[in-house]
Amino acid sequence: MNDALNQLQPYPFEKLRALLAGAQPPSEKKAIALSIGEPKHRSPAFVAEALSANLDQLAVYPTTLGIPALREAIAAWCGRRFGVPAGWLDPARHVLPVNGTREALFAFTQAVVNRVDSSQEPGLVVSPNPFYQIYEGAALLAGAQPHYLACLQEHGFNPDFDAVPSEIWRRCQLLFLCSPGNPTGALIPLETLKKLIQLADEFDFVIAADECYSELYFDEQQPPAGLLSACAELGRSDFARCVVFHSLSKRSNLPGLRSGFVAGDADILKSFLLYRTYHGCAMPVQTQLASVAAWNDEEHVRANRALYREKFAAVLDILGGVLDVQRPDGGFYLWAKTPVDDETFSRELFAREHVTVVPGSYLSRSVDGLNPGANRVRMALVAPLAECVEAAERIRSFLQND
Repeated sequence: MNDALNQLQPYPFEKLRALLAGAQPPSEKKAIALSIGEPKHRSPAFVAEALSANLDQLAVYPTTLGIPALREAIAAWCGRRFGVPAGWLDPARHVLPVNGTREALFAFTQAVVNRVDSSQEPGLVVSPNPFYQIYEGAALLAGAQPHYLACLQEHGFNPDFDAVPSEIWRRCQLLFLCSPGNPTGALIPLETLKKLIQLADEFDFVIAADECYSELYFDEQQPPAGLLSACAELGRSDFARCVVFHSLSKRSNLPGLRSGFVAGDADILKSFLLYRTYHGCAMPVQTQLASVAAWNDEEHVRANRALYREKFAAVLDILGGVLDVQRPDGGFYLWAKTPVDDETFSRELFAREHVTVVPGSYLSRSVDGLNPGANRVRMALVAPLAECVEAAERIRSFLQND
């Protein structure tokens, strides 16, 4: 077996199951899970119709590169959404469909990391801390060493990139970004993205921007910038060293469709396409055609954001004054500070109120004795409004009666 498998830590939800084992929540209270970030809003009917209308494509082997119509729809969406000038994104060279960002983030790391022999220092995969656990697992299984950048409140829950030593950038092969962040909801400013691109040029590393929450924000007049926005401002028409990851899961409430894309540096994507050809992960044609419909429509996305705005407003109104929590810049998580340690808070909340949240320390790693997720919990506001309101009321009661 691959020795690197022994380095993988239990997934956060395995830790959570162990933490809650033996707890007996009140049976008269319905279970409410704020733990898993699985969108629960209704999927767009027109996407389901496009999927069912093309079931004859079940008899067709899909190509890894995907159909031109999908790549063209994605390139056009990137142009509209991130201000990429017309003609910069060539659908045949700069775009690849993928089966959701989770699969793509893992596979991309295997393709990008250049393994070194035992006489050399392993390359670094640098990521925010807390982080999406795939970043770490992908790094370890690619033969790289994870390096964590703390996301603390004093830096707006973003890494302090200016404090990163040159030696770390020199060893960096791949930098993961997540904006809006999971779990913090923090946005990386456009100027910071431009500085990171300059660092990538100076130290020759690749930037992988996980932007799967990019379409969940609060101000319709100010959508968050992305890595492609920074490339556009810099006049970087080749997107050198820059690759973005997007998904229909959160944007369109289609987690079961397993549809997303990667876009950016054509040379990197050419090699990634070769990897994927062997990897065997082509998206079914009927899924691609349904995805075209989703990427071409924004009305359902605006309606989706409106639902989240309503839930954040209602929940924060209930929790105000009893819990240290603020509305994030984007995404659908609350990153709340707990009055006791995060494990105790999570277990007691479950035992007394039948509400499940994730301890922040399970989403982070301790570095030099500091775990940026300690004494915080992640709450996913994915359930219907009434259920989120009931969960907030139970949390308020839990805190007031403690």
